[in-house]
Amino acid sequence: MLEISHLAKRFGGVVATNDVSFTVQAGSISALIGPNGAGKTTIFAQISGFHKPDSGDVRFEGRSLLGLAPEKICLLGVTRTFQIVQPFAGLNVRENIAVGAHLHRAGRRAALEHAEAIAHRVGLGPQLDKPAAALTVAGRKRLELAKALATDPKLLLLDEVMAGLNPSEIDEIIPVIRGIRQAGVTILLIEHVMRAVMNLSDHAWVLNNGSLIASGTPSQIASDPQVIEAYLGHGAAARMQAQKDMGAQHA
Repeated sequence: MLEISHLAKRFGGVVATNDVSFTVQAGSISALIGPNGAGKTTIFAQISGFHKPDSGDVRFEGRSLLGLAPEKICLLGVTRTFQIVQPFAGLNVRENIAVGAHLHRAGRRAALEHAEAIAHRVGLGPQLDKPAAALTVAGRKRLELAKALATDPKLLLLDEVMAGLNPSEIDEIIPVIRGIRQAGVTILLIEHVMRAVMNLSDHAWVLNNGSLIASGTPSQIASDPQVIEAYLGHGAAARMQAQKDMGAQHA
């Protein structure tokens, strides 16, 4: 469904993405993970048209997205959420979601009805008439998800939709995301909550310093020495292996 080919982007002397290539299969939940500053959100920005790559290509359902405006890419079926959620504070939950629904529905009534249906899907049904500004962090995250979902995406890019949530809130949103996939939406997510990545993802790619360093199932990448080094620092993989060996000797 989504093909990323040799994607590169620089900001001055900083290499944000460096020759990144991967393919997202239709119907999957995939994860793009890595330390802070690895370039993950920059890749989302290039896919969704907010940043133009210096080189490489982004193809969705066989069509290149290069040069298309974000709203055109959204019309084609690629929608993203943002790390920093910014609801329309002067509107209630229903009206916020309806903004996304208007992408394919010109009439206000149809947009509001669709917004209500989406709110129930993400667990915001009881808060439809609540001012968006009065939502908790967890509520705002669900609203960000609902606004994106209201555009009827084929591919949904979720940028740290679980950041700032406590463990019980994470447990509550995981089945919501799984249900979105079951409804036919392909999902690519950026996430630091590894429990969620392990539970949700069919496949994951690990980015560090703008380059892909590992790819595989979540269990495969969790034991990859390069991934351990990227997250925990130089020598971490060797230390962890030494602890395992020591534990095995005393068992």
